[in-house]
Amino acid sequence: MADATVYEGEGGGYYAWTPAKSPVLSTAELGAGKLVLKPRGFALPHYADTYKIGYVVQGTCTVGLVSPNSPQEKVIIINGGDAIPVPMGSISWWFNGGDCVLTIIFLGESSQSYNPGQFDYFFLTGALGVLGGFSTEFISKIYNFNEPDSKKLAKSQSEALIIKLGPEINMPGQSNCNIGDYVFNLVGCAEMTADTFPLLDKIGLSANLVRLGPNSVLDPSYGTDSYRIIYVIKGSGRAQIVGLNGTRALDASVVKDQLFVVPKFFAVALLAEEQGLEFLCVSTSSMPVLGQLAGNKSAWKALSSPVLQASLNVSPEFVEIFKSKNEGGNKNSI
Repeated sequence: MADATVYEGEGGGYYAWTPAKSPVLSTAELGAGKLVLKPRGFALPHYADTYKIGYVVQGTCTVGLVSPNSPQEKVIIINGGDAIPVPMGSISWWFNGGDCVLTIIFLGESSQSYNPGQFDYFFLTGALGVLGGFSTEFISKIYNFNEPDSKKLAKSQSEALIIKLGPEINMPGQSNCNIGDYVFNLVGCAEMTADTFPLLDKIGLSANLVRLGPNSVLDPSYGTDSYRIIYVIKGSGRAQIVGLNGTRALDASVVKDQLFVVPKFFAVALLAEEQGLEFLCVSTSSMPVLGQLAGNKSAWKALSSPVLQASLNVSPEFVEIFKSKNEGGNKNSI
């Protein structure tokens, strides 16, 4: 579970998984956070030293994005099931203009972070804002203000991170750009890679959404070029990860709001319980290469029968039975 409450206030909160409790995040150079905005909650404009993907678990959000060296603000409306890549250094703000609580999960890499294993945010305004860090003398010279107005500019916003807006502020209510260039709905198409969403080439990540029915299984697979970070959206199940020398690195029950990491080359499989299991998986590659260990595309299906007979030390008849068990397609895989 997220172990740190970074901020909590009237407008909402931000919660993080930290290397202190999850050392693998630092080792794998990954990061994870959860943004919760109450109605009229507003996350102040900021940028970060990481690449990440935001996934809307519930609610509707208005997002503002400004790329470095760009004079244009892109306003985008995102809804439940939408995934939005957030490039490193891009300025963004997040606003809940709806009537229900908004929850967004951010998963990504932290290889260039000042604190590996977590996302570092740099706010433009507020108690922790960059603007307030400059002296009044600098502010007056930079923006051509007198001293009182320089102080007003830098210090009027005394809150930090997340605030609740009053009705007097009329926030944008519709997108001003082609949403398809910035947002990918994972519910409609459960895999988001650079093939289907070219923007991912710039951030080096990909994502997919997996829904397992009651008592169904996720076919085991291993990643050859990327770590995978998995967040459980709903339901429960059991996860097993097998690593070096056939050692079971993880054998644990997983439930809603939990997160775990699959290292490179380690094989992972999941078994859903009675209520099923739904989770988001983000890989640290825009075009992840996976090896399948079950199903029609698996290594077992590809290997010749004599090789399997010798490797498994079984009869030819058993080999044929085993290969026939892998005839089905990989309906559940990541």
